[in-house]
Amino acid sequence: MHPPPPVTGMDFNQNSLFGYMDELQELTIIERPVRRSLKTPEEIERLTVDEDLSDIERAVYLLSAGQDVQGTSVIANLPCLMRQNPAETLRRVLPKVREILHVAGVEMQLTAAVSFLTILQEESVSIHTYAHSFLQVILLHVEHRDTGVSNAWLETLLSVIEELPKETLRHEILSPLVSKAQLSQTVQSRLVSCKILGKLTNKFEAHTIKREILPLVKSLCQDVDYEVRSCMCRQLENIAQGIGTELTKSVVLPELIELSRDEGSSVRLAAFETLVNLLDIFDTDDRSQTILPLVKSFCEKSFKADESILISLSFHFGKLCHGLYGIFTPDQHLRFLEFYKKLSTLGLQQENGHNENQIPPQILEQEKKYISVRKNCAYNFPAMIVFVDPKNFHMELYSTFFCLCHDPEVPVRYTIAICFYEVSKLLNSGVYLIHKELITLLQDESLEVLDALIDHLPEILELMSTGGESSVQENKLSSLPDLIPALTAAEQRAASSLKWRTHEKLLQKYACLPHVISSDQIYYRFLQRMFTIMMTNNVLPVQKAASRTLCIFLRYNRKQEQRHEVIQKLIEQLGQGKSYWNRLRFLDTCEFIIDIFSKSFFCKYFFLPAIELTHDPVANVRMKLCYLLPKVKSTLKIPTDKHLLQQLEMCVRKLLCQEKDKDVLAIVKKTVLELDRMEMSMDAFQKKFYEKDLLDQEKEREELLLLEMEQLEKEKQQNDGRSTTDKMFDKKRRDTKTPTQSLPKNISISVPGPSSATPSTSKEIKKSKLIRSQSFNNQAFHAKYGNLDKCAGKSSTTGYTPTVSGIGKTSILSLTDDSFRTRNASSVPTSFSPSTPLASTSRGTANSVDPKSGGSKDTQPRKATLKSRKSNP
Repeated sequence: MHPPPPVTGMDFNQNSLFGYMDELQELTIIERPVRRSLKTPEEIERLTVDEDLSDIERAVYLLSAGQDVQGTSVIANLPCLMRQNPAETLRRVLPKVREILHVAGVEMQLTAAVSFLTILQEESVSIHTYAHSFLQVILLHVEHRDTGVSNAWLETLLSVIEELPKETLRHEILSPLVSKAQLSQTVQSRLVSCKILGKLTNKFEAHTIKREILPLVKSLCQDVDYEVRSCMCRQLENIAQGIGTELTKSVVLPELIELSRDEGSSVRLAAFETLVNLLDIFDTDDRSQTILPLVKSFCEKSFKADESILISLSFHFGKLCHGLYGIFTPDQHLRFLEFYKKLSTLGLQQENGHNENQIPPQILEQEKKYISVRKNCAYNFPAMIVFVDPKNFHMELYSTFFCLCHDPEVPVRYTIAICFYEVSKLLNSGVYLIHKELITLLQDESLEVLDALIDHLPEILELMSTGGESSVQENKLSSLPDLIPALTAAEQRAASSLKWRTHEKLLQKYACLPHVISSDQIYYRFLQRMFTIMMTNNVLPVQKAASRTLCIFLRYNRKQEQRHEVIQKLIEQLGQGKSYWNRLRFLDTCEFIIDIFSKSFFCKYFFLPAIELTHDPVANVRMKLCYLLPKVKSTLKIPTDKHLLQQLEMCVRKLLCQEKDKDVLAIVKKTVLELDRMEMSMDAFQKKFYEKDLLDQEKEREELLLLEMEQLEKEKQQNDGRSTTDKMFDKKRRDTKTPTQSLPKNISISVPGPSSATPSTSKEIKKSKLIRSQSFNNQAFHAKYGNLDKCAGKSSTTGYTPTVSGIGKTSILSLTDDSFRTRNASSVPTSFSPSTPLASTSRGTANSVDPKSGGSKDTQPRKATLKSRKSNP
């Protein structure tokens, strides 16, 4: 291969020169308007206002002699003037506003509509004063020739109607409305009348509505313009809610039936949507004899009509099926279900692979509408599960769910991902049917789909792990081997994108994993990844999310050796790391550990490494430590941690004496005052710290029970190994045809081991401990991982109520699951290789042993495992 030619600084060939000249010409063209926009001294003089004028005088002057931009500014500032001096504003400024609005442009009109609405919402004046001063201005401009301006004033008027008294409404709005709704008025005037009638219905009694409002409603429903009929049809829902059931059946329903057969498609669509929204008002007879035939006819004709009708039908289909559920015959039920299935795959039957540039625009527009229809079907999927009954999901709707999860368009998959949790809840014990679809959505190429799914990922995985039943003893996720690869791939895909918020959220949700998979799987597949993110990612919120999730993984890890390796790595690679950024993340991790773990755990492993950073050469690290020191001190108990308190005081003293950075020194002085005011916890319970001490005791008890669980699992593995040896010995004996039957009865055949020499009482003790450990396993893991955020303030956040026996529900994660065994020592990654033991910084285990944990016989092995690290068998 030849090396590439050297790059020259600039190539002045003819083409590049002409291009350069073109760019210069463009720059000159761009520059001309800038020069024209500069103000001349005369213009600046005209825009200048005397600084000595008061706010009211300045507003009056600018509205009288100022330019449009200045008048718009005054009108935008009108709410502020009303707050400061309402009387003078109404007397002097508002008349000028009325005058200028007659000739104002669109921007000033929109600004005035917003300002008038703000004054109403802020209640700067009484409603009577507001109606007297502002209502006529609003009514005058509500029929402005510009549609945007008219709609802005109409929104203000509708908000004012909510507040006005009945008499004012009758005289100022309802009476003029009779003439405004006539056919002789403009279409814009009649459209405004429709919307005002919809708002007025809830403000008057039934007899007034029947006598004065309903005749206008009927007239507008039969208007010659289809826009007016459509607008009035959409207001019938508000009118029905205001006039009651009887008048709705006698007046509104006949109008809706007639409008549903209208020649205009927009009118028919408005009638259909209004009927669906009013289903709850009508009784069974009306629904079965009148509404159901209309809906059937509407569905049958929808494919022949405009696609916009299909969009509306697909959006309201779930509500429609729910409202008509009790009156369907089996045949009608099946027809509606088949219609929904057809909508769910609409547009997918067409051939793909064509070039988009060659597709006619009308076909592209049609495909966009089909995508909207399928998206609406995904939105209504939970309602359709209720419609068919969750027991029939597999036979009736699974194929549709599969198609929606594999839809080629992102909006459809995004919508079904949002609904995935609702679907999982509805399926309950049948949730295993959608395991594969969960994996599919986790592996989706679009991060939008993943982001929608992970909002409820902890709840979904909990339902998957329990199969919808809280009393199941074994973890059903073991039957889903693709889950962990899908979770790791999802995290890596989020990490490689620029959407760091999705990555942060995903890491936060992964804190639920101790609830659904084993600690060994977390240790080998997720822990190292959390370390990597903490040390290499450039986004601070992502690093903090990884740090907190790692602390939760450590909290529920059930192997002492693995815990020590993680702790040592945190201290060596973060707390003693070369990069100050890593040392800052270590302090973040310490803060999370204080919140999640017991005080004794923090003091034992992290107290001294944390306060060592008072000697850090980087001022930012020392500053962050100073902010953390009050929390660090709150972990100490007197008199047990008296020596740690002395070391803390010594470090603070050194900071006060030796600190040279003025910012750090200022924070140190504030921190010293806060530390002096803090009251220390005692070993014995105190009334003022009772809840916090109780919570800390429960945390410590759980940590000790994790050690018990590890010891019991090791003993069980050993016993399982011996029982396997027994079986092999028996098989070999049978193969060699040993005549055991001829042996004397008083000679027993046994395999040497502790099980043959252990009395029955010790077996019962171990059995009871196993039950207690399983109880803790369920209680600790069944608590929502999110509750750990609150554990510093509430005693109930541990997720269970402590009892004397410690026996609770059966465990979700089986302690005896052979599929979750630890790997061999040779398979441990180099990053987690065993190293030197961790020296404890405080509190030997003898000081914190739970009195209920089973006596001195089991205390001794736990002490040994804390002090020395052995490789796992």
